[in-house]
Amino acid sequence: MMSKPGGFYKHGSLSSIKIFILLLLNSILHKANSGCNNSASNSLVPFPPHEILSSLQTLPLDGHFSLRDNGDAAKDFGNIHHFPPLAVLHPKTVSDISRTIKHVFEMGFASELKVAARGHGHSFQGQAQAHGGLVINMESLQGPEMKVHNGEFPYVDVSGGELWINILHETLKRGLAPKSWTDYLHLTVGGTLSNAGISGQAFKHGPQINNIFQLEVITGTGEVVTCSANRNADLFYGVLGGLGQFGIITRARISLEPAPKMVKWIRVLYSEFSTFAKDQEYLISLKNTFDYIEGFVTINRTGILNNWRSSFDPKNPLLASQFSSDGKTFYCLEMAKYFNPDEAEVMNQSVDHLLLKLSYIPPTLFLSEVSYVEFLDRVHVSEKKLRAKGLWEVPHPWLNILIPRSEIHHFADEVFGNILKDTSNGPILIYPVNQTRWNSKTSLVTPEEDVFYLVAFLSSAVPNSTGADSLEHILAQNKRIIEFCTRAQLRVKQYLPYYSTQEEWQAHFESRWEAFVERKRAYDPLALLAPGHRIFQKAVSASC
Repeated sequence: MMSKPGGFYKHGSLSSIKIFILLLLNSILHKANSGCNNSASNSLVPFPPHEILSSLQTLPLDGHFSLRDNGDAAKDFGNIHHFPPLAVLHPKTVSDISRTIKHVFEMGFASELKVAARGHGHSFQGQAQAHGGLVINMESLQGPEMKVHNGEFPYVDVSGGELWINILHETLKRGLAPKSWTDYLHLTVGGTLSNAGISGQAFKHGPQINNIFQLEVITGTGEVVTCSANRNADLFYGVLGGLGQFGIITRARISLEPAPKMVKWIRVLYSEFSTFAKDQEYLISLKNTFDYIEGFVTINRTGILNNWRSSFDPKNPLLASQFSSDGKTFYCLEMAKYFNPDEAEVMNQSVDHLLLKLSYIPPTLFLSEVSYVEFLDRVHVSEKKLRAKGLWEVPHPWLNILIPRSEIHHFADEVFGNILKDTSNGPILIYPVNQTRWNSKTSLVTPEEDVFYLVAFLSSAVPNSTGADSLEHILAQNKRIIEFCTRAQLRVKQYLPYYSTQEEWQAHFESRWEAFVERKRAYDPLALLAPGHRIFQKAVSASC
């Protein structure tokens, strides 16, 4: 059942009485002018910003509102868009969020206030920003402590504002860990589950949204709803991959598995994309295979193998020292096998057997053994190095695309052969996943083939540059890639999508658009939530 929070106005407050009168007047105006349409009427009297702030400050909260010095809420990892909010809520409890959203909802169409939940700020197109609106700092949410449950189907209950790195450390105390990850663990649970959460384990376990038993969600009306596959299932599947459009995730129950202590980490190179793709697809088709499979593209880079030596050892040092990568494009297959120390011999035999079936360039076989935590938190090491050099908080015009297997070769020929033939401005990830491991009931849209590829252009721009590493150049390059896909009629889907018009969003969702709109109407009828995606600019109309 859906539970509604009670009334939240302080009865003795003159400001609250004033707001109530304004609400009543606007409600009368709305009913007189709108007929059967639930869209906002031009005749409504909008609340001035100072009235909105005054009304918010009357709420009995455990947390607090920040009305100034909110620059961090106008920034994100993308560092491209900067939209300052009217205020930032720093909630301590779920009821703080619920009361605030219900209050904004009850202000109706006249407030024009939008609400964005902000996790660790790792979006890159302003998706977690709310220009002139309210940003909720989810990392300040103080829910119950993480609770790990053993049993046949182990799980952990966590706050929506919890970081995945903290979940890893806590669950490892019980010898358990989540099944599916992102490459970067310093992200919040609510943030990744609102998108998908994809890494090299997705071919086996699906994305993170496929490994969730239950959610607690606050809808756009302020209702606190517990949902799962068997309880309020429409909201459960809608919120997973739903881009924050139907509710804010305040708690999640995450599926766990026994955690290994060690990881065999392997890299090899290919000069031909067709061979590289064939081997990747072969590996993800096997029942007994690696636990993690990814790949990336290196374009015109010198000393690739020498760069690996800081973390890996060559299988054949002499041949590796004679290998040259200068001026060429290579495709790196990255694999990992989990194991415990007493299983090392069996693990090595399994790895050798799998490697014998692959057609990589022999001198490029590099291997390493690291702890499970060190492997999963590997990107954080790079982050610390980039921060030390002042290269972390730069523009990141990332582009992520999901491409059907039947079209990946056409894509690779054009993009890696023509558009990006000279250089790249950051890592380019490319690896296949099995569609059967992805739950089609969620809001996430993927290509409709048994196997599809994630291709991620993780570019970094140099501030004030006017060359090939400038923001403008990289954005133009991204546009060329998208235009090529459109021209060639490739059935691609953007992951972490960003569009500027509702027509583009409708094309993205295709046949699932109407269901998406219906969920918006049901759970966020005033379109208060997640305005940064630009999907719904105003309230969703409803028939009589």
